[in-house]
Amino acid sequence: EVQLVESGGGVVQAGGSLRLSCAASGFAFDDYAMGWIRQAPGKEREFLATSSANGDYTKYADSVKGRFSVFRDNAKNTLWLQMNNLKPDDAAVYYCAATRASNRNWIANRDYAYESWGQGTQVTVSS
Repeated sequence: EVQLVESGGGVVQAGGSLRLSCAASGFAFDDYAMGWIRQAPGKEREFLATSSANGDYTKYADSVKGRFSVFRDNAKNTLWLQMNNLKPDDAAVYYCAATRASNRNWIANRDYAYESWGQGTQVTVSS
């Protein structure tokens, strides 16, 4: 059974940083493309970042490019999202998601591409 557990959310001031973690279990982590998606109250889900199964390729939404970084350690079955220069508009529930990769270089830059999701972690940014 695929399990994804996010952690690291919290309250941060605008301009601050947070690092989210996603601990994966129950599947071959290094066969899966991984992503981060968020959803704010009253808004649609928003794709943020993705990493290929081998970690060599990443892609970001324009809204976070240059501020957020996604990286993974396949030996630790863990995915991270480093978030810098946070803005009030970044406040949302952040989800880690996984999808079986067609090849290890493949990235999934749409939220609907993901098959499995974590429970989410709340990020609040105060102005």
